[in-house]
Amino acid sequence: MGDRQEEAELLDGAAQVRQGVIRLGRRLRAERSPEALSVNKLGVLSHLHRHGPATAGELAAAAHQRPQSLTRVFAELEQAGLVTRIRDERDRRQSVLAITSEGTAALARDMAERDAWLASAMAGLSPTERQVLRLAGALMDRLADDPPHSARHRPGAG
Repeated sequence: MGDRQEEAELLDGAAQVRQGVIRLGRRLRAERSPEALSVNKLGVLSHLHRHGPATAGELAAAAHQRPQSLTRVFAELEQAGLVTRIRDERDRRQSVLAITSEGTAALARDMAERDAWLASAMAGLSPTERQVLRLAGALMDRLADDPPHSARHRPGAG
């Protein structure tokens, strides 16, 4: 009986977190300027900024997409001067994408817009609530890095 109660609490908590993340994500997207980069482009730039140069396959895997789905995104980022393609030193048949200084600046501008709105919204919270949100943000980053379909984190899975 305790296992079922724990599972129910996990599912309720997961639903509440999911709802909050989705609603906040929508609001953050709404705060972006009309000329902002697409979500896919921001995802590529963000990954390259955090992890360094990567192949198309590595970027697609990180975005949980197929490389073919991002081909146009890569080309548009390269054409805009936000990324460069260089030969992969490990496998000369492949190219590696790297963020440029212009790409880093574009990413910083996009984040600054959303960060300004979020900081303004958080100003209405208590210092304790702001610390809880910072901790929640770090925990959500950890969860996002978890392998997809990980059975060890599914309630009721072995």
